[in-house]
Amino acid sequence: MFGPSEVYHWTKSGMVPSVARRSRWRAMARKVIRRSEKLNSLTDDELKEAGRRLRWEAKAGTPLKNLLIEAYALVRQAARRVLKMEHFEVQIIGAIALFEGHIAEMQTGEGKTLTATMPSFLRALPGHGCHVITVNDYLAGRDCDIMGPVHKKLGLTVGKVLEEMEPDERRENYGCDITYGTSKEMGFDFLRDRLRMGASPDDAGPSLRKFVRTLAGSEEPVQRGHYFALIDEADSILIDEARTPLIIGLTQPNDPGTVNLFRWSNRATFQLKPKEDYVYEPERRSAWLTDTGCRKVVLMSKPSLMNSMDTERIYTQVEKALTAKHAFEKDRDYVIVDDKIMIVDEGTGRIMDGRKWQDGLHQAIEAKELVSITAATGEAARITVQSFFRNYTNLCGMTGTALPARAELKKTYKLKVSKIPTNKPCIRKDWAVRTFKTQAAKREAISEAVQKLIKEGRTILIGTPSVEASEAVAAVLKSKGIDSQILNARYHEQEAEIVKQAGAPGKVTIATNMAGRGTDILLNDAVRKAGGLHVIATEMHSSKRIDRQLVGRAARQGDPGSFQFFLSLEDELLRCREPAEIQRRSKLAIANRHGELGRSWHRYFKKVQRFLEKSHRKQRKSLLKQERVRLEMYENMGLDPYLELTES
Repeated sequence: MFGPSEVYHWTKSGMVPSVARRSRWRAMARKVIRRSEKLNSLTDDELKEAGRRLRWEAKAGTPLKNLLIEAYALVRQAARRVLKMEHFEVQIIGAIALFEGHIAEMQTGEGKTLTATMPSFLRALPGHGCHVITVNDYLAGRDCDIMGPVHKKLGLTVGKVLEEMEPDERRENYGCDITYGTSKEMGFDFLRDRLRMGASPDDAGPSLRKFVRTLAGSEEPVQRGHYFALIDEADSILIDEARTPLIIGLTQPNDPGTVNLFRWSNRATFQLKPKEDYVYEPERRSAWLTDTGCRKVVLMSKPSLMNSMDTERIYTQVEKALTAKHAFEKDRDYVIVDDKIMIVDEGTGRIMDGRKWQDGLHQAIEAKELVSITAATGEAARITVQSFFRNYTNLCGMTGTALPARAELKKTYKLKVSKIPTNKPCIRKDWAVRTFKTQAAKREAISEAVQKLIKEGRTILIGTPSVEASEAVAAVLKSKGIDSQILNARYHEQEAEIVKQAGAPGKVTIATNMAGRGTDILLNDAVRKAGGLHVIATEMHSSKRIDRQLVGRAARQGDPGSFQFFLSLEDELLRCREPAEIQRRSKLAIANRHGELGRSWHRYFKKVQRFLEKSHRKQRKSLLKQERVRLEMYENMGLDPYLELTES
């Protein structure tokens, strides 16, 4: 049997333990540190000149692996001078793993952003461009502003691509040696470039001609190739976001009949009976009309503007309206901002600005919420996350939660996962899970726990799965006289200020998954002495990795800290199960006078979570399979596989 800490892999000569590889990386890391110390005597100008010499060598054809020790030593020295920080040995080990094309699993708080400066500098030396990709514009801008000066110290240029930028500005930033941005922006820029190069306005329909002309800023592409990408929070981007393809939509103006269809379909749902007229499948988040329901829909009175519509279209939109009614909830899946429906990403808790649900679902939700119906969208171009990142010659990533997804990362992206040791031992304490029969009982217990922790001088982070849940918890705490700060999609603009204050004694921060990735809550000394940050997870999420990201906010870099889960039979996680099943289990649940259930109930929640993880994995596999068939078909026809130029 293999030892618990040893992971083995196959080579032509047999099985070789990854322990040997880590030993090699550790030896290289120590060489980097020794070389870095020898650079202390260099002036800033001499340091920049050393960086330029390395660049000339790389452009002359010297293999980058031969330049690694010197390049990493220069970056470590530059970081010491610019940031007053220097890479630890384990961070250098992680940086070597990244250069060799691995996904580096580094625990939260281990300084992944600083680690990324080394491989991005080395890969940028040949001049082909280096993309550092993260989960949102806030982190992309922050990382560029903080880490960019390290690269500039060594003579490289650094840029960032943000949502509000115009084409010419994007082109300029992509022209830099290192460019920070999100997968969404870079993916859409890839598609817009394909449209610039492949869509002839003369051969397209009217809305596509108008769209292609708005891409101007010149017809030149904004990107200059896909040589190297380093993905921060790799599991979130490569796994969680991979269920949704990137689609550039063509606006298809709504005629009065179509608007009537959306409004009427929403009203029709109130006349349909569940199980008799339609079936809702919570695990698939889909609703289907039965034969009885179809007959009832046909016989319903309709506006005269719908008389010319075929029956199949009406059936489909009624099913979308039923799905909107049962599967999508305000302040969980979306928020309303300025009379517009804005999608909230479950994995990050952030607003996905510019995104829309497809095939009439977005309009069904607008009709449900009685807001203005926006124009439907067709497809001008599309690409899956999987296909986009396969375009890169060199790919790597880092995250705190890669090991549970290592099989999928290996199969889909051909990327190995390597666990990097922590700089200091983790002393995070896991408190026993508590399960309750109702949300009310659970929130009452949370408020009692918070009051006790405040008296101890701890700082508390309460994680919630949705905007609605975060505000409900805040209301309960307020009724008990406890002040709290809310960090969710409504307050994303105040994120930096809220996080900055979150480490003070007695501070209570209630957050959606916005506080789960890329957020570092700095503790003051009084809080450390009292026991550090305590994380209260109010529910389990659809993926164990998201839970790990939340609890990873506590006990970073050797700090003390703890976490605890509070669950209830009314949690959002269980909404994927049939209501009858939940009611049956609820009747069997025997609670104490405080509404608390036995510890064995935790097993049921873990079972549901595994079911959802498996379901999402199947969705990603199906999407990738469809994409492969589509790409093959288009290539055989001699067409651009990413463009959907189907307008007449």
